[in-house]
Amino acid sequence: MAGSWFSTRRVADGITLITEPHVDPLIRANFYHVRGSEADLVVDAGTGIAPLAWALGGLTGAGQRVIAVATHTHYDHVGGMHEFRERLVHLREQESLAGKGQFASLLARDFPVAWRSQVEDDDHQLPEVLVDAIPFEGFDPGDYTLAPADATRLVDDGDTIALGNRVFEVMHTPGHSPGGICLLDREAGILFSGDTSYDGRLFDELPGSDIGSYVKTVARLRSLAGIRMVCPGHDDCFDGGRLHDLCDAYLARRG
Repeated sequence: MAGSWFSTRRVADGITLITEPHVDPLIRANFYHVRGSEADLVVDAGTGIAPLAWALGGLTGAGQRVIAVATHTHYDHVGGMHEFRERLVHLREQESLAGKGQFASLLARDFPVAWRSQVEDDDHQLPEVLVDAIPFEGFDPGDYTLAPADATRLVDDGDTIALGNRVFEVMHTPGHSPGGICLLDREAGILFSGDTSYDGRLFDELPGSDIGSYVKTVARLRSLAGIRMVCPGHDDCFDGGRLHDLCDAYLARRG
């Protein structure tokens, strides 16, 4: 049994990275708490294996408004969305957030063939169980399910999310998923990229993925100027120069 299910690390002023270290790297997503003067933002919400309140208790102020936004609705990113009163998602993924057609499992045997064929190779095979500990006594990975959550606000390209002293612009970035979004703080030069861009292999042949859309999305990200830090959905944060390198590599492979 894990002593603590979540790990937290401050990555920038007012921004805390949260992860689930006992989850297999395939579904070990990054999610973030952003402190604002009038409201806080939670970007993605992990697997939902353990309540996010455990991690957020010391980060949010008493009575502070908290807005949760999903960069996309793959289950490793939205498991805790139901815990929040305000839940934002792109209009093309509202049904998935509400549970329609959503896949979720901690057992490798349940994964669709199309997923396993992309993530498994000679160097990496999915473990039988995708956690190496349990969050509390009596937890059974075989009983894991994803709690559905109805969106309270639908967002699209060009919309904004205001926290008072911070404003994030919504960028619709389809490719990995139909309603994938990035959140851009132009003033600070900070981009929350979800699974649209991270410093690892990008999956663009999953159910719902579209390579043509992904190419256009990556070209758009490549054109962004003034990016100081990218906060991705997996792996470590990186700077704007690395974002350009990753975009160039993808466009060379798929463009």
